[in-house]
Amino acid sequence: MKKRIFLAIAGLILVTGVLVGIKGLQISEMIAMGEQFRAPPEVVTANEVLAQAWEATLSAVGTFKAVEGVTVSAELSGKVTRILLDPGTTVDKGTLLLQQDASTEAAQLREAEANVALAKINLKRIRKLLATKAVSQSDFDTADAQLKEAVARSDNMRSIIEKKNIRAPFSGRLGIRQVNLGQELREGAPIVTLQSLSPIFVNFFIPQQQYAQLKTGLEVRITTDALPDRVIHGRITSINPEVDPVTRNIQLQATVENSDELLLPGMFASVSLVLPEVDDVVVIPATAVLYAPYGDSVFVIEGQDSKDKGNEQLVVRQQFVRLGESRGDFVSIIDGLQEGQQVVSTGVFKLRNGQQVVVDNKLAPQFKLDPKPADS
Repeated sequence: MKKRIFLAIAGLILVTGVLVGIKGLQISEMIAMGEQFRAPPEVVTANEVLAQAWEATLSAVGTFKAVEGVTVSAELSGKVTRILLDPGTTVDKGTLLLQQDASTEAAQLREAEANVALAKINLKRIRKLLATKAVSQSDFDTADAQLKEAVARSDNMRSIIEKKNIRAPFSGRLGIRQVNLGQELREGAPIVTLQSLSPIFVNFFIPQQQYAQLKTGLEVRITTDALPDRVIHGRITSINPEVDPVTRNIQLQATVENSDELLLPGMFASVSLVLPEVDDVVVIPATAVLYAPYGDSVFVIEGQDSKDKGNEQLVVRQQFVRLGESRGDFVSIIDGLQEGQQVVSTGVFKLRNGQQVVVDNKLAPQFKLDPKPADS
């Protein structure tokens, strides 16, 4: 009985040992395969670190302003008898826009002209009498003064009548009419706006720290959402000689052409002021940067000899960098990279240091300094 039990235990131990040996061999083979396994290289897009000359610019928010703009108003009180203006049209300087009732002034003018004629006759008669010593010099002086007074009254009535004929003070485009026929206008009542649109001003502010770099003639590039696909070029024509004491900014004024009159006073403008100096920088696509709280980095592509095949393979090396200014799709590098190096341009979040890669730029995006997305 004891012999049977012993044989059974010995057989169990033997079977267990065989199973443990088999499983150990399997694990050893798996470890060996894991050590020999090489992950397939990651497909990436790459861009060369470029050296560029970037213009130094200052950005500001501006507003378009008419070179000449005014609300034409009534200079004197009176009823509107004729409206000759056509809203929205362009008129020349001196064009008659509106007439007020001047019938009373016209009658007074005829009276004044009659008084002038009578004063002239009296003066002529007294001049002849003065030559014969029939009247005194004081009588002649009185008659001469009466003539001048009558002429002044006549000129005054003509001036009043002319002021009731409202004319365009300069050439420009009319706005919306604000009066009606038969309306009684008071002195200073608005009639219509008049704007001179070509050329047109752009007013904007620059911080006082930049004052030493400012001068008239500098180029400005202007964009507005009213013309989203157009960059408008102009020049600085005026610099305000004082600083705003609240904002510490200096107001500048640029003049731009507006022959098609698509830019209107009051429109918003994004202004880029081009400074004379040029900055030499090295740049990479902004998508090549792996942003992190502990530091920004890029993956530099380098060649490495393959131990298995004896040829060169590409691997990435994580390189920490110091970033500068961003423009369009690019960012400048202050420190960490040199011109001519290759960096991974997209998908950097999925890479690790020392990983093998394959470069394929067939689907690489086109990076631009002034991108214009179609859906922006």
